[in-house]
Amino acid sequence: MRDAFHDDLDSIGQTLIDMGQRVGRSMELATTALLTADLHLAEQVISDDDYIDTMQHELDAKTLSLLARQQPVAGDLRTLVTSLRMSADIERMGDMGHHIAKIARMRYPEKAVPPELADTIQEMGNVAKRIIEKTTHVIETRDLQSAVELEVDDDEMDKLHRKLFVTLLDDAWPHGTETAIDMTLLGRYYERCADHAVSVARRVYFLVTGEYASEKEDSF
Repeated sequence: MRDAFHDDLDSIGQTLIDMGQRVGRSMELATTALLTADLHLAEQVISDDDYIDTMQHELDAKTLSLLARQQPVAGDLRTLVTSLRMSADIERMGDMGHHIAKIARMRYPEKAVPPELADTIQEMGNVAKRIIEKTTHVIETRDLQSAVELEVDDDEMDKLHRKLFVTLLDDAWPHGTETAIDMTLLGRYYERCADHAVSVARRVYFLVTGEYASEKEDSF
């Protein structure tokens, strides 16, 4: 029975990794769809979000079942409770890619991003992809150093977010209110993706150490 239980724990961990990998791919495709007005890619991301949601629902159901049947304690209990919270964060990261793809679809056949912001949005997409990949690595390896580094990656995203707003608030902004709203939402989606990644990193730190990172790491 205990062997089967730990197999189930391993399966939950693998599902979190699979979700992270799928979310990373979705974010990459969403950014490409946004910058190239690729309707096919946008639709692919939107459709794939349903699959990510299903993965989360199935993982949470399995986790709750194990909690009820096995009544785990100590590290096993921490693993299950932390998994529930991480799955919610990863699912929300997927939602950010979904929202980005919906803006690309809404503005098709035009490109949603004006030329002077294309590089900034591409950078935000690159940082988001790197953050998601690092988050998945942290889940898989429980590497606390990488978990701490995610805070620095989040700072980079915050700087890009501020850079975006400098352009939007310029009196010479020529693209009107509708485009400004789109850019404001896009900046928020990328920034929130990074915030959820930091949340996952904190949960991994707690999973490994039994303590919240803020008690040990100034960077958190």
